[in-house]
Parts: sequence; C-alpha cells; structure tokens
Amino acid sequence: MAKYIAQIIVLGAQAVGRAFTKALRQEIAASQEAARRAGGGKQGEKSAESNLRTGMTLEEAKQILNIDDPKNVDAIIKNYEHLFQVNERSKGGSFYIQSKVFRAKERLDHEIKAHEQPRSSNTEAAQETAEESQSRARQRR
Repeated sequence: MAKYIAQIIVLGAQAVGRAFTKALRQEIAASQEAARRAGGGKQGEKSAESNLRTGMTLEEAKQILNIDDPKNVDAIIKNYEHLFQVNERSKGGSFYIQSKVFRAKERLDHEIKAHEQPRSSNTEAAQETAEESQSRARQRR
C-alpha cells in the first residue's frame, strides 16, 4: 500500500514539474517576443517609456483608432475626431471610450514625435559638423 502511495506522489510531482517547466518556457518566449516588438536597446526604452506614460501600447492605440500606419497623421486625426465626437457624453456616448480614444491619439503622437526627433538631431549634427569643418578651414587660411 505504501508503495502505491509513493508512486502516486512521485507521478504527481513529475506532472507538476513538467507543467512548471512548460509555463516557464512560455513566459521566457513571451518576454523575448515583447522585447523584440519593442525594438530593444534605446528604441525599446523609448517605446516602454511611452507605454508607461500613456498607459497603452502602440498596437492597442492602432487598434482603437483603426490605423494601420502610425505615420499617417491625416488618418489619425480623421479617426480621432470622428470617434471623439461619436462618444461625446451629451450625445449619449461613453466617457470611458472617449478617454481611450484620447489616450490612443496621445500614444500615436508620442510615437510620431519619437520618430521625428532622431531625424532632426541627425540633421543638426550634420550641420554642426559642416560648420566645424568650415571654421577649421578658415582658421588654416
């Protein structure tokens, strides 16, 4: 009798161990996928910061405003204004949905701003480098 109880305990422990291992692997895979989506490195940090600031991921914001391309500003504004007006409380809309629409636009605005900053800083850096080389050339003369 004790032999059977010991076998049941061992089999149960093995089943729990396998389930735990499987759950751990799934969690690691999900974490790696999230890091890959965020872009990793500096870009991933900026994306995570925007997610925390607005409380919404870029994917969620795109779904709320029904946007495929987050760089299409006209479509963002058009969809935002429509959804914001439709969900106005005076028209029987939902303040909760209206606030979600607002946060989605805010998140997409952060994304657009983040993509514009590196370009402008690269342009500024190139201009500064050109100015420095011109001033060095003047000093040599």
